[in-house]
Amino acid sequence: MFKIKKKDWIEIVLHIVFWVGVFYTVRSFTQPDIKMRINNNGSILEEDIRYKLSPHIFLTLGFMVVLFYGNIFWVFKKALIFKNILIRVMLPIAWFGIIFIANSYVDTLLPAQKKSFPTLLAPPPKPGQDTIMAAMQNQPPPIAHIRSDTAVREVARQQSRAFIFQNDGFSNTLLFIFIIVFGLSIAYFFLKEWARVEKMRSELAAVQLDTEVKFLKSQVNPHFLFNTLNNLFSMAQKKGNDDLADGISKLSGMMRYMIYESNEENVPLKKEIEYLDNCILLNKLRYADDEVQVVFDHPAQTEGVFVAPMLFIPFVENAFKHGVVIGRSSPINISISVANKQLNFSCENTIYSVKKMDDEKSGIGLENVKRRLALLYPGKHELFIKTDDNRYIVNLGITVE
Repeated sequence: MFKIKKKDWIEIVLHIVFWVGVFYTVRSFTQPDIKMRINNNGSILEEDIRYKLSPHIFLTLGFMVVLFYGNIFWVFKKALIFKNILIRVMLPIAWFGIIFIANSYVDTLLPAQKKSFPTLLAPPPKPGQDTIMAAMQNQPPPIAHIRSDTAVREVARQQSRAFIFQNDGFSNTLLFIFIIVFGLSIAYFFLKEWARVEKMRSELAAVQLDTEVKFLKSQVNPHFLFNTLNNLFSMAQKKGNDDLADGISKLSGMMRYMIYESNEENVPLKKEIEYLDNCILLNKLRYADDEVQVVFDHPAQTEGVFVAPMLFIPFVENAFKHGVVIGRSSPINISISVANKQLNFSCENTIYSVKKMDDEKSGIGLENVKRRLALLYPGKHELFIKTDDNRYIVNLGITVE
């Protein structure tokens, strides 16, 4: 069952509170409460004019919701894909214009809000002495002489007209409210993006720190280790065991790469290929020549191509652990290719063991590899792992700079 985290509930509540605030803000401009007080020849008449909720409010609120969440979940993400700054700016502005014009157009299709007003004033008297005297003194005629069904209705109509839903001109207030919602959507989107990036950086730093700690726990004093390997290399050469000497030399190079160079964020692809070559050679020493046949295809020229270190080795180790058995011929096919800033790695081996990488106590493990790829290449990698006709196949594509 899908569970919503506590922080997600808080965010949902904040969104609800925000839109309730927007609703009451729009309502304050569209639903005025007016109290009329008229002195009709000494007779004080009062009336409260109150409108019910208008569909105009819900229409405008709906378009604001579309504008806000359309920006967050679609427009801004699409705009950031483009490298041209002008396109990045014009795309959200165009979306804003479409929503605002659509709201204004649909609003004109809704029926105007009606309200009937009672006749508050007496019928106008016939012209008489009072009217003539008022005209001679350049004074307005008595209020009782104004038609009630015209004056009262006109005053009420002018005073209680929806402030931003005007039929006789462009509404600056409506535009201002839409601009505020548009600006808030920009702020919300980039705050969320900043929080997401910071979280990924923290997780990546934690993973790197954990990796470094594991290396420190597992490694012997490097100087002692390298001195020992050099001594063994010299002894093997003196005894004429060139294969052993070559293996010790390659092991020394691998250890030096793991300890001193793999802590970099990116390394040249050439060094990663050399590390894989050495790893393949050392693993082949455990088997007879006819027990494992490894084909490793890789480009000869890789200048300017950088990748995260130790990225492919888990799959190669997995191929030797579970794809090779003593006494049987075990082919392993490994390839690396680079074209148009796209690096493709593949590894294919026969399945002899039902064990998975996750079950191993040593090594990085499949889930950790996936996690590391997600942190190092978010949205820039594709990993496909499948079993086909007793073959274990790994295909990894990475977009490199």
